[in-house]
Amino acid sequence: MAANANSSSPAEARPSTPQPARRSSMDKEADVEVVESIQAANEELWLQQYDLLAGKSKQELAALNKKVVKKLDWRFLTTITMMLLMNYLDRINVSNARLAGMQEDFHMSDVEWSAGISLFYVGYIISQVPANVIIAKGKPRVLLPTVMLGWSVLTISMPAVKSAWGFMLCRFLVGVFEGPFVPGVALLTSSWYTKEESPLRMGIWHAGNIISNVISGFLAAGILEHMDNIAGLHAWQWFFLIEGIVSILVAVVGFWGLPNWPDNTGTYFFTPEESQMAQYRVKVSAGGHSEDDEGGYWSGFALAMRDPFTWMFAGMHFGLVTAQSFKDFFPSVVATLGFTKMQTYLVQAPPYIIAYFVTLAVSWSSGRRGEACWHIVSCILACMLGAVLLISTLNVGARYFGLILLCSGPFLGLNLQLSWETTVVPRPRTKRAALVAFANCVSAVSHWFSPYFFLRSQEPRYQTGGGIIIVGCGLTVIFCLMVRWWAMRKNKAIVKEEERTGVANPWRFAT
Repeated sequence: MAANANSSSPAEARPSTPQPARRSSMDKEADVEVVESIQAANEELWLQQYDLLAGKSKQELAALNKKVVKKLDWRFLTTITMMLLMNYLDRINVSNARLAGMQEDFHMSDVEWSAGISLFYVGYIISQVPANVIIAKGKPRVLLPTVMLGWSVLTISMPAVKSAWGFMLCRFLVGVFEGPFVPGVALLTSSWYTKEESPLRMGIWHAGNIISNVISGFLAAGILEHMDNIAGLHAWQWFFLIEGIVSILVAVVGFWGLPNWPDNTGTYFFTPEESQMAQYRVKVSAGGHSEDDEGGYWSGFALAMRDPFTWMFAGMHFGLVTAQSFKDFFPSVVATLGFTKMQTYLVQAPPYIIAYFVTLAVSWSSGRRGEACWHIVSCILACMLGAVLLISTLNVGARYFGLILLCSGPFLGLNLQLSWETTVVPRPRTKRAALVAFANCVSAVSHWFSPYFFLRSQEPRYQTGGGIIIVGCGLTVIFCLMVRWWAMRKNKAIVKEEERTGVANPWRFAT
């Protein structure tokens, strides 16, 4: 996915080194040769900035690059995938706890329960933008595991809650700690992987969102069905305790498994040669722009707010999360198919397992082809079909197939959207951080109202819930096409500038 550097100013939009090569022909094949020669010349110039790399052959550079990617995949990506898995498990654990009687034990009405779900996202929104900007200027190796410890301790505290207001307060505070995490992980991933590598890697850790639903169902089958009244605790209390303890252990691993940024990660993670290669490869990917971040904490936020891409991606993210609003009620929806409680826990898994492999395959295709828009649109239309099946028929097979389609669409769309937005606005880091966090904030607003659309009084069809999913799918398609149109318009402006000046610019905004 090729991308120009920025859209906020001409200085940001140009590569940081001059490009003296000129077109000799307007012929398409000649244009390709010119672009490739310019890119090769630029890469050679950028390479000279790294003293440990400058004298190496192409074979040595390729081997070193492979070594860096391998270390990132096995250490960073593995760690962050485990952390994201626990993050999503914590977010959805109340869904299965509800089936085990948590709502009845608290004597909460549907409205009070939905309020607790919504308040999580109030805290989630409040913390995101300021925290992500701080992470962009700070040390994610310390900050991300720290916020994970925060929500893990609160999860362990959940069994001590005795009332509806205590449940609401606890979920609000969990949201405050979880808010910075996903935007911070997306920011960190986009800083270490190239634009070709990013979709699949984000797909791997973002698939934790999918796999967590599988694990949650199996945990529910094991814990909620067999641990009730052990040591005087309800089964759902054991559910929170066990999950919180595991989350703390994973957070501790995070202090070892995460790097900081390419320009300031120490030898505990990379050798000096590997560190320079990590900086060089992402610099090439970003069109010559260094990862070194300049300006104050809020200058990047101001840049993001002036960029039309920010508002379009925020709208797309809002549509995707609205289309995903079923996930907090997925166990309740599955329960309407007529299975026993144990079967309900178990049959939640296959739709998410299928969605996991679909996410990896389509993310790989997106990165390889350098295209995001049509990949997102095709999957979200499948999700829309799933919602139609959910509300239009009571046939168990058709409804279960609809649930499979529901799970495959928005989870995949969110992954590709995160990769896309960090590609079209790669630098400066604080701007990218603000864009990701702001879009995530806007999307989380849907959680303030979507829980009220999945009420037990509308079982089994959940007509209003299905309707809000369809609306979310439609909004996603609209904003996706808007981003593509805006990127193509920016690319046409680059071509016109090339024709006016005669100076070729190989960088384009991703579509």
